[in-house]
Parts: sequence; C-alpha cells; structure tokens
Amino acid sequence: MRIKVCGLNPVRDVQLCIDLGVNLLGFVFYKKSPRNLNLEDVHKLKLYDKQNSFFTAVTVDPTDEFIKEVILGNFDYIQLHGSEKKERVDEIKSMGLKVIKAIKIQDESDIEYYKQYENADIILFDTPGMEKSIEFPKNLIAKIPKGEKYALAGSISQNNIENIAKLGVNFCDLSSSLELDKQIGYKDHSKIKKFIKKVNELEN
Repeated sequence: MRIKVCGLNPVRDVQLCIDLGVNLLGFVFYKKSPRNLNLEDVHKLKLYDKQNSFFTAVTVDPTDEFIKEVILGNFDYIQLHGSEKKERVDEIKSMGLKVIKAIKIQDESDIEYYKQYENADIILFDTPGMEKSIEFPKNLIAKIPKGEKYALAGSISQNNIENIAKLGVNFCDLSSSLELDKQIGYKDHSKIKKFIKKVNELEN
C-alpha cells in the first residue's frame, strides 16, 4: 500500500517519515490552515536525503509565480485543491511537476469528476471537509477506481485501515488522524509508527 502523510513540519517530522518509508510527504501551503508551512522553512527540506520518498506541496489555486518561486526545485509533486481545470493541470505539469488533483466527494455522482482530470498523475478522492477530518462514506469507498493512480483521504487511521484495504484501496492519504490529540497541526510520531507497522502487517 502506498502512503502519503500530510501536514508535516520540515524539522520535526521529515526524517521519521523517510526512515519509515512513507511514499509521499505532504506540506501545506494554505494560510487558513494550522498546518500552513512557513515559507522560510522550505529551504530546510533540501537538507534531507529523500531516499524513496517524494515531497508534495499541498496548494489551493497556486499562481505561476508561487509555483516558480517556492515549489519548483523543492517539491516533486504539487497537490491541487482549488478550482483548477484539466488545462491548468497540463500547464503545471509542463513546468516540471507531477500533479495530484483532489476531488471532493459528497455523493456517488461526484466520483465521475475524476474523468475530467485523467491527465493528473494521481487522483485524490477526498471529503468536503478537507482538513476537518470528515470520514469518507464507507458505501462510496468500494465505488471509487482502484490502483496506484487513485488515493483515498478522510479519517483514515490505524483503527480502520484493515477494513479500507479489504475494500480494495491501496493508496491512502492521512493527516489529522496522526496528530497529537490536543494539539492540531502537530504530528504524533508514535501514531505514525503504529500506522505504518499496521500497514506492514497487512501486507505480510
């Protein structure tokens, strides 16, 4: 199973996730978020040997200027949570980035929107809550396309990953479920370790 952990801090969390073999490490660029990354911390990412991990910039309608000044050279993927159309995905890919396009799912009809973004490298099926940790409806999980190109987000944790895997999901995106219980935006390293251990147990 491929794993993306989002809302990371460049100093506290990166080495742990690399050591655990987390596939994609996500960093949030959204000023309203408690996980928003300080631009001054971006350069700290260059200090790491990423090994088999990839850095992802999580954005909402990023401008060309922001992409060129902040994202290029520091990140492998850019995750789009805004109103971007297929053409915008192509524009961003032409700059040299791989693109993750998030699709917000409220009911079954929303799933079909992913077909408008088949040019994206990864499609992320997410809940409308974004960072508010709304659980993805179980009845819809079985209906989303499966494979390495398709990821699922929405209150995934150590407690439900086994059931989610049984529904055919093999690419998960986690954030708030891996944080300290009383401190939003701060990852709980023991939760990350336990989650990865659980995933490894499922695969062995």
